[in-house]
Amino acid sequence: MTRCAVYGTGSWGTAYAMVLADAGCEVTLWGRRPGPVEAINTTRTNPDYLPGTELPRSVRATTDPAEAARGAEFTVLAVPSQTLRGNLAEWAPLLPADTVLVSLMKGVELGTAKRMSEVIEEVAKASPERVAVLTGPNLAKEIAARQPAASVVACRDEDVARRLQAACHTPYFRPYTNTDVVGCELGGAVKNVIALAVGIADGMGLGDNTKASLITRGLAETTRLGLAMGADAHTFAGLAGMGDLVATCSSPLSRNHTFGTNLGRGMTLEETIAATKQTAEGVKSCESVLDLARRHDVDMPITETVVSIVHDGKPPLVALKELMSRSAKPERH
Repeated sequence: MTRCAVYGTGSWGTAYAMVLADAGCEVTLWGRRPGPVEAINTTRTNPDYLPGTELPRSVRATTDPAEAARGAEFTVLAVPSQTLRGNLAEWAPLLPADTVLVSLMKGVELGTAKRMSEVIEEVAKASPERVAVLTGPNLAKEIAARQPAASVVACRDEDVARRLQAACHTPYFRPYTNTDVVGCELGGAVKNVIALAVGIADGMGLGDNTKASLITRGLAETTRLGLAMGADAHTFAGLAGMGDLVATCSSPLSRNHTFGTNLGRGMTLEETIAATKQTAEGVKSCESVLDLARRHDVDMPITETVVSIVHDGKPPLVALKELMSRSAKPERH
């Protein structure tokens, strides 16, 4: 039986542990807090993040990172993107030398503008062939309900991607392989920023034309950045691009969309953070995505607008007027 370690007992880490177990793997979940760990082991549920979801018997939890790592063929990292570097520095010496490191995180590191796979390679001193990414339209609550969903497992080494695909393929969870790690990671990170923009529009009471325009032009600026960084344009038309973008921008289960909606309704950043129980990755990653765009000389006006609202305090109505008054351009430029 394939052994897997999942570091992070949040909603997506827990749901993906369930997927791995349903696919026939033996899974150890690592959690920082004893409460959720004890609940998983005694009640088979994670009441803090996925109440009502019963986990398979082949999932167990621990607060000991070394115990979680022991014998793991796949080590899944499901922590907030801005905490990855510090956490992984602690865990890396404990991990098996040949374990495949799998990122569930959808963000770009502040300060370095590095993608999560780049942080993993650097901190764990792992070759790109040992680092994989799982991404796509995967809202944790729906996965936990075992509703049908598709995803992408990306790795530079196609054989590794196929191994991971087999380890998490279930009757309700269908993973596809891809070797375009850059494109898959950018699609996952930037869609959170666009979801903030769509949420803000919703909170302002704007309609479907506005939301469709933001989603479409958001995909265009994501693709521009991806091409500048060597990604495959086709990736952004697939599950890691358009698929994830549509789910995150349209679902009330999306943390980033909900966060944006509260801002659009007039709540301050501090009030919105206080009302948000889980991490909305786009709130911090919008700054690092914009940093990445500037490093590659790529125009990303929606991302700039989100940063101006979230971090510079610009009123949404003012920011919208500025976005709409930009000079006219061909659709492809």
